[in-house]
Amino acid sequence: MDSWEWNKIAGAVLGTLIFILVIRFATEALFEPQLPAKEAYHVEGVNVAAAAGGGEAAAPAEETMPDWGTVLPKADVAGGKAISARCEQCHDISKGGPYKIGPELYGVVMRPRATNPGFSYSTAMSASHDAWSYDNLFKFIKLPQSYVPGTKMTFAGLRSADDRINLIAFLRTQNDSPPPIPAPAPAKAAPAAAPAAPAATPPKKP
Repeated sequence: MDSWEWNKIAGAVLGTLIFILVIRFATEALFEPQLPAKEAYHVEGVNVAAAAGGGEAAAPAEETMPDWGTVLPKADVAGGKAISARCEQCHDISKGGPYKIGPELYGVVMRPRATNPGFSYSTAMSASHDAWSYDNLFKFIKLPQSYVPGTKMTFAGLRSADDRINLIAFLRTQNDSPPPIPAPAPAKAAPAAAPAAPAATPPKKP
């Protein structure tokens, strides 16, 4: 095969590569996704801009804790018992009850975290032995995976603050000696009234 034939083959290969590159650039330009300026529907916990650009999602706003001295005495304990049926799919609530997927919950309010004897807790849950205070339970039940990243608990959580308050009120009663209800927070003093502006002095007559 002479050099002319080789040149034709090389030219054909080069032309094919150029054609493929042109098609690729044109396709990317035509089908490049355009993010909407405004979300059509917001999914809680998802930052659309961060998901598209690979950035970090904004942290959720800190939730205001209930005044337990005020909300617990008025809580719907019967409603909390009904909600506890969701917990009982994985936990036993009776005293001395068996372990299921999770440890028993009898006496859980104010109990140190990850201390049920004989239960195999995840490393994430065992990293702290802080007591399951009213505040800690309130935050954990809302979204367990967010409060204890890496926990084996797959419960989706209770977003309703009232549901969590009622559930905690019921769990508090499941104890030989229910933990005390704290005193209500003192009422905030009303802001002081601004001092009255001095009356204008009328001009003196000449």
